[in-house]
Amino acid sequence: MLVIASAIIDFFIGNLIYEVPSKKSKKILLWVGLSFNVGLLIYFKYFNFLVNTYHDFLKDNTKPLEVTALVGISFYTFESISYMVDVYHRKILPARRFADYLLFLSFFPKLVMGPIVRAADFLPQISKSYFVSNEDFSKGFYLIVTGLFKKLIISDYISANFVNYVFDEPSRYSGLECLFATYGFAVVIYCDFSGYTNIAIGIAKWLGFNIPDNFNLPYKSKDITEFWKRWHISLSSWLKDYIYIPLGGNRKGEIRKYINLIITMFIGGLWHGANFTYIIWGLMHGVALAIHKLWIEKSKFVLFEFRKSKLYDAIAAFVTFQFVCIAWIFFAAKDITKARAMFSQIKHQFGIDKFGVFWTNYHNVILMIALGLLVHLFPKKISIKLINQLSKEGILGYMFVFFVFVLIYGFFKSAEPILPIYLQF
Repeated sequence: MLVIASAIIDFFIGNLIYEVPSKKSKKILLWVGLSFNVGLLIYFKYFNFLVNTYHDFLKDNTKPLEVTALVGISFYTFESISYMVDVYHRKILPARRFADYLLFLSFFPKLVMGPIVRAADFLPQISKSYFVSNEDFSKGFYLIVTGLFKKLIISDYISANFVNYVFDEPSRYSGLECLFATYGFAVVIYCDFSGYTNIAIGIAKWLGFNIPDNFNLPYKSKDITEFWKRWHISLSSWLKDYIYIPLGGNRKGEIRKYINLIITMFIGGLWHGANFTYIIWGLMHGVALAIHKLWIEKSKFVLFEFRKSKLYDAIAAFVTFQFVCIAWIFFAAKDITKARAMFSQIKHQFGIDKFGVFWTNYHNVILMIALGLLVHLFPKKISIKLINQLSKEGILGYMFVFFVFVLIYGFFKSAEPILPIYLQF
């Protein structure tokens, strides 16, 4: 019901912003709309966090009122904000029919877990005649099956058989186990979220809509800036366009640029959840982005030839991946205490001599982690060839592929269903 109420208010405010002649009135309406949406987000997502933090600070044992967080509110709230800002800046025309705007906001494949879709990309598609080509159907099928494979087989298997146990009680496991659990989570979150994104894009294609890609081989990134151009692209581009640039971007001097980056990623971390671990994760990426920008500007002529070599690219990709994985510890840990325990075990209880026992206990998990990394690096050219081949094979080809997937899923299926990670955001 909240998404409908939000759609009603945003629809009318968007049209008023466009129609009123006074620039001052437009700005007031924009701030009313932004306040409404941000207010919803703060109340339903951060109320408990703010109140509990306040009570902890005062050492008050009174149990405060708890507000139930709503699934998907982070995604459709950001879509509403971008819509009103774009209408205000005359980048798009407002939706003239309420049904169109409601469809944009509540389109079910991307409603609860994204991607964050812009109105400029989605609204024009509503008026087009419904048509799904053989290529669209084939690509949609390929995306849905590969998405299910990444989520239900790779991600769920690693989570259920290793990662969840370690992150729940890291002090019970060795440093080697904690380190591999960190790498395991990197694969889990990629396969989990990119898998769901594939499913959402695939279903949208079957319904006649094109949703932009949200991932592009992020763990191949050679620096943290490139990583955020490849990881959760819809969120990173949203943060850039509606937080970083309005803050001044790089237009207000060097120091301000770095501060703007850190603030932007702080908000990005907080967007993920009301927890200090997400804030630390966001700040880590913000500081890393600032340091990378500084490095680019201050070392243009340092190691110039070496920086063009494949060896430099390999080292840079390795270092970037290690940093991303270190930051994932805060993202995956339930609280700061658990995150500190992970670091402590890796630092003080690490022993490569225990690898034999570790391999004996977890070789299937390690192989699945390796498979996840291979899937991540799967060449797009081969994907295109497979999609074209599926299109040629027709219904029998689709049935065969899905039957094989069901057999594989039946073998790896976990005892209990594991909810998608981004469902909580």
